[in-house]
Amino acid sequence: MLHKVLEIRNLSNTTYALRIERKKVSFKAGQCFNLGLKNSGVNREYSIYSGENDSCLEFLVKEIKEGIVSSSLRQVTLGEEINLHGPYGSFVIDPVQIKQVKFYFICTGTGIAPFHSFIRSHPNLDYQIINGIRFLNERYDYDEYHPLKITTCISREKWAGFHGRLTNYLPEIPIDTKSIFYICGNQKMIQEAYVILRKKKVSGNHIFTEAFF
Repeated sequence: MLHKVLEIRNLSNTTYALRIERKKVSFKAGQCFNLGLKNSGVNREYSIYSGENDSCLEFLVKEIKEGIVSSSLRQVTLGEEINLHGPYGSFVIDPVQIKQVKFYFICTGTGIAPFHSFIRSHPNLDYQIINGIRFLNERYDYDEYHPLKITTCISREKWAGFHGRLTNYLPEIPIDTKSIFYICGNQKMIQEAYVILRKKKVSGNHIFTEAFF
């Protein structure tokens, strides 16, 4: 399906938010879509960044220098059509649990995208984000999160908050094992975070993962 590009928001040198027309697309927060240039035949998978009730579709994209799709999409002219296929995936929230438990969203880099979608879609969600990034300028759209509900771990730049990797921070904090944990980011982080949570006696049934390669 073809959708017009409405806006490209440059968030850092390497990351941008791509907004396209929604048409009649229906999705669940946390699902993903395949995006690509019109008639290119090459698509890449991106998690939805916008909320279920938003008028447009938005995606948080990290530009890869050698990447065909991520670099090309950043250069698209406003009004140009791109390919969209989906939605796909089961990295979603059980609506019954929203009123019953607290959610921890553990992520690195653009892995925060599905959690942004969760929070926009479910305003009454009881959540805590633990976000691992390299530099201060990778705090994407932080004004949309409650300041007391997001913790940032910065590994390559010293600042007033926690300096180090997310997986260095996670073992130091108390964990409510009744909470539900969603982890999204690179595979290595996911594996390490999963092991940490299991050592803290979190049930494997309370941990859900989505890998960004």
